[in-house]
Amino acid sequence: MELISDRHPLVIVVGSGGVGKTTLAAAMGVAAAGAGRDTLVMTFDPSLRLKDALGVGEEAREREVAVPLEALGASGRLDASLLDARRTFDRLVARYAPDEAARRRILDNRFYQHLSGGLGGILEYMAVERLFEVAAEGRYQQVILDTPPTRQALDFLEAPSRIVDFLDSGALKVALKPWFDEEGRLRAASRWGPLGRRAERFLDEVVGLDLLRDMAEFFQAFGPLFAGFRERAQAVEALLRSPRTRFVLVSGPGAERIPDTLFFARRLEQAGYHLGPILVNRVHPRFRSGGEAPTAPALADGRELLVWLGERDHRGLAELAGLLSREQPLIDVPLLPGEPTDLPSLAALGRLLEERLAEWRRYVSRSS
Repeated sequence: MELISDRHPLVIVVGSGGVGKTTLAAAMGVAAAGAGRDTLVMTFDPSLRLKDALGVGEEAREREVAVPLEALGASGRLDASLLDARRTFDRLVARYAPDEAARRRILDNRFYQHLSGGLGGILEYMAVERLFEVAAEGRYQQVILDTPPTRQALDFLEAPSRIVDFLDSGALKVALKPWFDEEGRLRAASRWGPLGRRAERFLDEVVGLDLLRDMAEFFQAFGPLFAGFRERAQAVEALLRSPRTRFVLVSGPGAERIPDTLFFARRLEQAGYHLGPILVNRVHPRFRSGGEAPTAPALADGRELLVWLGERDHRGLAELAGLLSREQPLIDVPLLPGEPTDLPSLAALGRLLEERLAEWRRYVSRSS
Protein backbone atom coordinates (compact mmCIF):
# COMPACT_ATOMS: atom_id res chain seq x y z
CA MET A 1 0.00 0.00 0.00
CA GLU A 2 1.25 3.46 -0.89
CA LEU A 3 0.00 6.74 0.48
CA ILE A 4 -0.84 7.81 -3.06
CA SER A 5 -0.92 5.40 -5.98
CA ASP A 6 -2.33 4.73 -9.44
CA ARG A 7 -4.95 2.46 -7.85
CA HIS A 8 -6.38 5.45 -5.97
CA PRO A 9 -6.48 8.46 -8.33
CA LEU A 10 -8.64 10.45 -5.89
CA VAL A 11 -7.43 11.12 -2.33
CA ILE A 12 -9.56 13.19 0.06
CA VAL A 13 -7.81 14.56 3.16
CA VAL A 14 -10.09 15.01 6.17
CA GLY A 15 -9.72 15.76 9.87
CA SER A 16 -10.12 18.29 12.65
CA GLY A 17 -8.98 21.89 12.45
CA GLY A 18 -5.39 22.81 13.21
CA VAL A 19 -3.83 19.39 12.62
CA GLY A 20 -1.95 20.24 9.41
CA LYS A 21 -4.29 18.80 6.74
CA THR A 22 -3.47 21.49 4.19
CA THR A 23 0.28 21.06 4.57
CA LEU A 24 0.04 17.27 4.29
CA ALA A 25 -2.24 17.51 1.24
CA ALA A 26 0.28 19.82 -0.43
CA ALA A 27 3.14 17.46 0.47
CA MET A 28 1.25 14.51 -1.05
CA GLY A 29 0.71 16.54 -4.20
CA VAL A 30 4.40 17.38 -4.54
CA ALA A 31 5.29 13.72 -3.91
CA ALA A 32 2.82 12.50 -6.54
CA ALA A 33 4.19 14.91 -9.14
CA GLY A 34 7.73 13.88 -8.17
CA ALA A 35 6.73 10.27 -8.85
CA GLY A 36 5.72 11.20 -12.40
CA ARG A 37 1.95 11.62 -12.01
CA ASP A 38 0.15 14.69 -13.31
CA THR A 39 -1.49 15.92 -10.11
CA LEU A 40 -4.06 18.46 -8.98
CA VAL A 41 -4.29 19.62 -5.37
CA MET A 42 -7.51 21.46 -4.66
CA THR A 43 -9.10 22.95 -1.58
CA PHE A 44 -12.44 24.31 -0.45
CA ASP A 45 -11.11 25.05 3.04
CA PRO A 46 -12.36 28.61 3.71
CA SER A 47 -8.93 29.56 5.09
CA LEU A 48 -7.38 28.82 1.66
CA ARG A 49 -4.00 28.07 3.25
CA LEU A 50 -3.15 25.87 0.29
CA LYS A 51 -2.56 29.05 -1.68
CA ASP A 52 0.31 29.96 0.62
CA ALA A 53 1.66 26.42 0.96
CA LEU A 54 2.10 26.00 -2.80
CA GLY A 55 2.89 29.61 -3.62
CA VAL A 56 -0.07 30.32 -5.93
CA GLY A 57 -2.11 33.50 -6.15
CA GLU A 58 -5.77 34.45 -6.45
CA GLU A 59 -5.81 33.32 -10.08
CA ALA A 60 -6.18 29.77 -8.73
CA ARG A 61 -9.81 30.69 -7.97
CA GLU A 62 -10.45 31.06 -11.70
CA ARG A 63 -8.55 28.07 -13.04
CA GLU A 64 -5.97 25.42 -12.21
CA VAL A 65 -2.57 27.07 -11.75
CA ALA A 66 0.74 25.33 -12.41
CA VAL A 67 3.10 25.00 -9.45
CA PRO A 68 6.73 25.43 -10.55
CA LEU A 69 8.56 22.20 -9.74
CA GLU A 70 11.53 22.56 -12.10
CA ALA A 71 14.00 23.01 -9.25
CA LEU A 72 12.83 19.72 -7.73
CA GLY A 73 13.31 17.75 -10.94
CA ALA A 74 9.76 16.38 -10.81
CA SER A 75 8.73 14.39 -13.88
CA GLY A 76 5.01 15.00 -13.32
CA ARG A 77 2.92 18.19 -13.40
CA LEU A 78 1.44 19.76 -10.29
CA ASP A 79 -1.50 22.18 -10.45
CA ALA A 80 -3.37 23.88 -7.62
CA SER A 81 -7.00 25.01 -7.51
CA LEU A 82 -8.96 27.06 -4.96
CA LEU A 83 -12.66 26.31 -5.09
CA ASP A 84 -14.96 29.29 -5.63
CA ALA A 85 -18.56 28.23 -4.95
CA ARG A 86 -20.14 31.10 -6.92
CA ARG A 87 -18.08 30.52 -10.06
CA THR A 88 -18.75 26.77 -9.94
CA PHE A 89 -22.50 27.35 -9.56
CA ASP A 90 -22.46 29.82 -12.48
CA ARG A 91 -20.76 27.22 -14.69
CA LEU A 92 -23.39 24.64 -13.78
CA VAL A 93 -26.18 27.05 -14.67
CA ALA A 94 -24.51 27.79 -18.00
CA ARG A 95 -24.18 24.06 -18.72
CA TYR A 96 -27.73 23.01 -17.84
CA ALA A 97 -29.75 26.07 -18.87
CA PRO A 98 -31.75 25.27 -22.05
CA ASP A 99 -30.92 28.62 -23.69
CA GLU A 100 -29.28 32.00 -23.12
CA ALA A 101 -32.52 33.63 -21.93
CA ALA A 102 -32.98 30.97 -19.24
CA ARG A 103 -29.34 31.33 -18.17
CA ARG A 104 -29.64 35.11 -17.76
CA ARG A 105 -32.97 34.72 -15.96
CA ILE A 106 -31.25 32.63 -13.28
CA LEU A 107 -27.93 34.48 -13.04
CA ASP A 108 -29.63 37.88 -12.70
CA ASN A 109 -32.07 36.67 -10.05
CA ARG A 110 -31.35 38.31 -6.68
CA PHE A 111 -32.23 35.20 -4.70
CA TYR A 112 -29.78 33.17 -6.80
CA GLN A 113 -27.05 35.77 -6.24
CA HIS A 114 -27.45 35.31 -2.49
CA LEU A 115 -27.89 31.53 -2.68
CA SER A 116 -24.79 30.89 -4.79
CA GLY A 117 -22.58 33.12 -2.69
CA GLY A 118 -23.03 31.97 0.86
CA LEU A 119 -26.08 29.90 1.76
CA GLY A 120 -25.24 27.02 4.08
CA GLY A 121 -24.53 23.80 2.19
CA ILE A 122 -23.88 25.45 -1.18
CA LEU A 123 -20.11 25.59 -0.63
CA GLU A 124 -20.00 21.88 0.16
CA TYR A 125 -22.19 20.89 -2.78
CA MET A 126 -20.22 23.06 -5.19
CA ALA A 127 -17.04 21.41 -3.88
CA VAL A 128 -18.26 17.94 -4.80
CA GLU A 129 -19.55 19.23 -8.15
CA ARG A 130 -16.14 20.66 -8.99
CA LEU A 131 -14.48 17.49 -7.79
CA PHE A 132 -16.71 15.49 -10.12
CA GLU A 133 -15.89 17.81 -13.03
CA VAL A 134 -12.18 17.32 -12.50
CA ALA A 135 -12.50 13.54 -12.21
CA ALA A 136 -14.67 13.33 -15.33
CA GLU A 137 -12.26 15.43 -17.40
CA GLY A 138 -9.50 12.88 -16.81
CA ARG A 139 -6.68 15.40 -17.19
CA TYR A 140 -4.98 14.32 -13.96
CA GLN A 141 -3.66 10.98 -12.83
CA GLN A 142 -3.90 12.06 -9.20
CA VAL A 143 -6.35 14.44 -7.53
CA ILE A 144 -5.88 15.39 -3.87
CA LEU A 145 -8.63 17.32 -2.11
CA ASP A 146 -7.98 19.25 1.09
CA THR A 147 -11.17 19.71 3.12
CA PRO A 148 -12.28 21.98 5.97
CA PRO A 149 -12.38 20.76 9.59
CA THR A 150 -14.13 17.50 10.51
CA ARG A 151 -17.73 18.60 11.14
CA GLN A 152 -17.88 20.72 7.98
CA ALA A 153 -16.23 17.89 6.03
CA LEU A 154 -19.20 15.73 7.06
CA ASP A 155 -21.43 18.34 5.40
CA PHE A 156 -19.28 17.93 2.29
CA LEU A 157 -19.75 14.16 2.24
CA GLU A 158 -23.50 14.41 2.82
CA ALA A 159 -24.09 17.23 0.32
CA PRO A 160 -24.99 15.03 -2.70
CA SER A 161 -27.61 13.01 -0.80
CA ARG A 162 -29.11 16.19 0.67
CA ILE A 163 -29.46 17.66 -2.82
CA VAL A 164 -31.22 14.51 -4.06
CA ASP A 165 -33.52 14.52 -1.00
CA PHE A 166 -34.42 18.16 -1.63
CA LEU A 167 -35.10 17.60 -5.33
CA ASP A 168 -37.40 14.70 -4.44
CA SER A 169 -39.12 16.50 -1.57
CA GLY A 170 -42.60 17.93 -1.35
CA ALA A 171 -41.09 21.31 -0.46
CA LEU A 172 -39.71 21.67 -3.98
CA LYS A 173 -43.07 20.77 -5.52
CA VAL A 174 -44.67 23.52 -3.44
CA ALA A 175 -41.96 26.01 -4.41
CA LEU A 176 -42.51 25.30 -8.12
CA LYS A 177 -46.20 26.28 -8.02
CA PRO A 178 -47.14 29.59 -9.71
CA TRP A 179 -47.61 31.71 -6.58
CA PHE A 180 -47.58 35.12 -8.32
CA ASP A 181 -49.51 36.39 -11.33
CA GLU A 182 -48.13 38.41 -14.25
CA GLU A 183 -48.51 41.65 -12.26
CA GLY A 184 -46.48 40.31 -9.34
CA ARG A 185 -49.48 39.86 -7.05
CA LEU A 186 -50.12 36.74 -4.98
CA ARG A 187 -52.69 34.67 -6.87
CA ALA A 188 -54.34 33.66 -3.61
CA ALA A 189 -54.84 37.31 -2.67
CA SER A 190 -57.17 37.95 -5.60
CA ARG A 191 -59.11 34.73 -5.02
CA TRP A 192 -59.61 35.20 -1.28
CA GLY A 193 -60.78 38.83 -1.42
CA PRO A 194 -60.18 40.95 1.74
CA LEU A 195 -58.67 37.99 3.61
CA GLY A 196 -56.19 37.45 0.79
CA ARG A 197 -55.19 41.12 0.77
CA ARG A 198 -54.61 41.06 4.53
CA ALA A 199 -52.47 37.93 4.12
CA GLU A 200 -50.50 39.65 1.38
CA ARG A 201 -49.87 42.71 3.58
CA PHE A 202 -48.82 40.44 6.45
CA LEU A 203 -46.31 38.56 4.27
CA ASP A 204 -44.96 41.84 2.92
CA GLU A 205 -44.36 43.13 6.45
CA VAL A 206 -42.87 39.91 7.86
CA VAL A 207 -40.91 38.49 4.92
CA GLY A 208 -41.12 41.00 2.09
CA LEU A 209 -43.00 40.30 -1.12
CA ASP A 210 -39.97 41.28 -3.19
CA LEU A 211 -37.97 38.45 -1.62
CA LEU A 212 -40.82 35.98 -2.11
CA ARG A 213 -41.13 37.03 -5.77
CA ASP A 214 -37.39 36.54 -6.28
CA MET A 215 -37.58 33.09 -4.71
CA ALA A 216 -40.60 32.07 -6.79
CA GLU A 217 -38.95 33.38 -9.96
CA PHE A 218 -35.75 31.50 -9.11
CA PHE A 219 -37.48 28.15 -8.64
CA GLN A 220 -39.57 28.62 -11.78
CA ALA A 221 -36.49 29.48 -13.83
CA PHE A 222 -34.43 26.69 -12.27
CA GLY A 223 -37.07 24.00 -12.84
CA PRO A 224 -35.63 22.64 -16.13
CA LEU A 225 -32.20 22.21 -14.49
CA PHE A 226 -33.27 20.00 -11.59
CA ALA A 227 -33.07 16.72 -13.52
CA GLY A 228 -29.43 17.42 -14.41
CA PHE A 229 -28.59 18.23 -10.79
CA ARG A 230 -30.16 15.00 -9.54
CA GLU A 231 -28.17 12.97 -12.06
CA ARG A 232 -24.95 14.73 -11.11
CA ALA A 233 -25.52 14.35 -7.38
CA GLN A 234 -26.02 10.61 -7.77
CA ALA A 235 -22.86 10.35 -9.88
CA VAL A 236 -20.91 12.29 -7.23
CA GLU A 237 -22.12 9.92 -4.51
CA ALA A 238 -20.88 6.98 -6.58
CA LEU A 239 -17.50 8.70 -7.05
CA LEU A 240 -17.04 9.32 -3.32
CA ARG A 241 -17.85 5.68 -2.49
CA SER A 242 -15.77 4.20 -5.30
CA PRO A 243 -13.03 1.75 -4.23
CA ARG A 244 -10.68 3.96 -6.27
CA THR A 245 -11.36 6.90 -3.94
CA ARG A 246 -9.45 6.87 -0.69
CA PHE A 247 -9.86 9.04 2.41
CA VAL A 248 -6.80 10.00 4.46
CA LEU A 249 -7.70 11.00 8.02
CA VAL A 250 -5.35 13.45 9.76
CA SER A 251 -5.29 13.77 13.55
CA GLY A 252 -3.19 15.49 16.16
CA PRO A 253 -1.22 13.66 18.86
CA GLY A 254 -2.37 12.98 22.40
CA ALA A 255 -5.14 10.89 23.93
CA GLU A 256 -7.59 13.81 23.86
CA ARG A 257 -7.68 13.57 20.05
CA ILE A 258 -8.70 9.90 20.01
CA PRO A 259 -12.51 10.33 20.33
CA ASP A 260 -12.69 12.74 17.40
CA THR A 261 -10.43 10.50 15.29
CA LEU A 262 -12.48 7.38 15.99
CA PHE A 263 -15.75 9.26 15.42
CA PHE A 264 -14.73 10.34 11.96
CA ALA A 265 -13.17 7.00 11.02
CA ARG A 266 -16.35 5.16 11.98
CA ARG A 267 -18.60 7.65 10.20
CA LEU A 268 -16.58 7.17 7.01
CA GLU A 269 -16.70 3.40 7.16
CA GLN A 270 -20.38 3.22 8.17
CA ALA A 271 -21.28 5.45 5.22
CA GLY A 272 -19.46 3.17 2.79
CA TYR A 273 -16.36 5.30 2.14
CA HIS A 274 -12.91 3.73 1.88
CA LEU A 275 -10.56 4.84 4.65
CA GLY A 276 -6.84 4.80 3.92
CA PRO A 277 -4.08 5.69 6.39
CA ILE A 278 -4.73 7.63 9.58
CA LEU A 279 -1.93 10.19 9.95
CA VAL A 280 -1.17 11.39 13.47
CA ASN A 281 0.68 14.61 12.75
CA ARG A 282 3.27 16.61 14.73
CA VAL A 283 4.22 13.84 17.16
CA HIS A 284 6.89 14.95 19.66
CA PRO A 285 10.02 12.76 19.85
CA ARG A 286 10.74 10.61 22.89
CA PHE A 287 13.74 11.57 25.02
CA ARG A 288 13.20 9.48 28.18
CA SER A 289 15.84 6.80 28.74
CA GLY A 290 14.32 5.27 31.87
CA GLY A 291 12.13 5.87 34.89
CA GLU A 292 8.67 7.32 35.02
CA ALA A 293 7.62 10.13 32.73
CA PRO A 294 7.12 13.42 34.59
CA THR A 295 3.61 14.69 35.15
CA ALA A 296 2.66 18.06 33.76
CA PRO A 297 2.51 19.96 37.11
CA ALA A 298 6.11 18.94 37.89
CA LEU A 299 7.59 20.48 34.76
CA ALA A 300 10.49 22.76 35.64
CA ASP A 301 12.04 23.72 32.28
CA GLY A 302 11.77 23.26 28.53
CA ARG A 303 13.62 19.96 28.51
CA GLU A 304 11.20 18.36 30.96
CA LEU A 305 8.31 19.72 28.92
CA LEU A 306 9.67 18.04 25.77
CA VAL A 307 10.08 14.76 27.66
CA TRP A 308 6.50 14.98 28.93
CA LEU A 309 5.09 15.86 25.48
CA GLY A 310 6.98 12.98 23.87
CA GLU A 311 5.61 10.50 26.39
CA ARG A 312 2.09 11.92 26.11
CA ASP A 313 2.09 11.66 22.31
CA HIS A 314 3.39 8.09 22.24
CA ARG A 315 0.94 6.93 24.90
CA GLY A 316 -1.83 8.39 22.76
CA LEU A 317 -0.49 6.59 19.70
CA ALA A 318 -0.38 3.27 21.55
CA GLU A 319 -3.92 3.75 22.87
CA LEU A 320 -5.27 4.65 19.42
CA ALA A 321 -3.50 1.67 17.82
CA GLY A 322 -5.14 -0.61 20.38
CA LEU A 323 -8.57 0.63 19.33
CA LEU A 324 -8.01 0.08 15.60
CA SER A 325 -7.82 -3.12 13.63
CA ARG A 326 -4.39 -4.44 12.65
CA GLU A 327 -5.24 -3.83 8.99
CA GLN A 328 -5.79 -0.10 9.54
CA PRO A 329 -2.61 1.86 8.72
CA LEU A 330 -1.72 4.24 11.55
CA ILE A 331 1.20 6.51 10.70
CA ASP A 332 2.95 8.88 13.10
CA VAL A 333 4.36 11.98 11.44
CA PRO A 334 7.03 13.60 13.64
CA LEU A 335 6.99 17.21 14.67
CA LEU A 336 9.35 19.07 12.35
CA PRO A 337 11.70 21.89 13.42
CA GLY A 338 9.67 24.26 11.28
CA GLU A 339 6.37 24.16 9.36
CA PRO A 340 7.02 23.42 5.65
CA THR A 341 6.53 26.71 3.83
CA ASP A 342 8.22 26.11 0.47
CA LEU A 343 8.33 23.43 -2.20
CA PRO A 344 11.61 21.74 -1.13
CA SER A 345 10.34 21.32 2.44
CA LEU A 346 7.00 20.02 1.16
CA ALA A 347 8.84 17.52 -1.03
CA ALA A 348 10.85 16.37 2.00
CA LEU A 349 7.63 15.95 3.99
CA GLY A 350 6.13 13.90 1.17
CA ARG A 351 9.12 11.55 1.22
CA LEU A 352 8.84 11.28 4.99
CA LEU A 353 5.19 10.23 4.71
CA GLU A 354 6.08 7.41 2.32
CA GLU A 355 8.95 6.31 4.59
CA ARG A 356 6.64 6.20 7.62
CA LEU A 357 4.10 4.13 5.75
CA ALA A 358 6.85 1.71 4.64
CA GLU A 359 7.93 1.39 8.29
CA TRP A 360 4.35 0.57 9.28
CA ARG A 361 4.16 -2.14 6.59
CA ARG A 362 7.41 -3.70 7.81
CA TYR A 363 6.22 -3.62 11.43
CA VAL A 364 2.91 -5.31 10.57
CA SER A 365 4.71 -7.89 8.46
CA ARG A 366 7.11 -8.77 11.29
CA SER A 367 4.39 -9.02 13.93
CA SER A 368 1.97 -11.12 11.87
